[in-house]
Amino acid sequence: MPGLLGKKIGMTSVFSADGKNIPCTVIEVGPCVVTQIKTLEKDGYEAVQLGFEEKKDKHTTQPMAGHFKKAGVAPQRHLAEFNGFEKEVKLGDSLTVDLFTENDFVDIQGVSKGKGFQGVVKRHGFGGVGQRTHGQHNRLRAPGSIGACSYPAKVFKGMRMAGQTGNKRVTVQNLQVVKVIAEHNVLMIKGSIPGSKGSIVLIEK
Repeated sequence: MPGLLGKKIGMTSVFSADGKNIPCTVIEVGPCVVTQIKTLEKDGYEAVQLGFEEKKDKHTTQPMAGHFKKAGVAPQRHLAEFNGFEKEVKLGDSLTVDLFTENDFVDIQGVSKGKGFQGVVKRHGFGGVGQRTHGQHNRLRAPGSIGACSYPAKVFKGMRMAGQTGNKRVTVQNLQVVKVIAEHNVLMIKGSIPGSKGSIVLIEK
């Protein structure tokens, strides 16, 4: 799938032609530079490696500095691979938000907000057990039975329990592009996407 790297700016809302208020996520998309072109003969698969956001030479390791020098581009902070571009791309080419048009549907991949160690009510949406009154002490937000009994005398793998919540790679599919602002390299996407403000996301057509 062809796509680009971008940065989540925040959320806003716009009005559609029929007067509906549409919540939108604002993403700064590109420009991304082509840092490597992988081929079936040399690498075993076809892909285009894109870089996003320049960084200083002193923050770049020597192997990566050589990699960027070979492509003829400045060191890049973030890298990702895409394929299936309609037009042929070359090393050093810059790809912009013009890749997308209004009413396109895209898949967006990002890292969700980390919420630390959470219980089953927040993490999995459990309803809790027991009553709220009549001497109920500390069982309201408890998970209840986890299934262990005389047979099998164990807890099955995958049992939904308390634990680390968020901070995982999440993909949201079929989000609509509401508006493309080419002069500012901005996409406005209908709905919400994973991640906090300033986080890096992958946008695929």
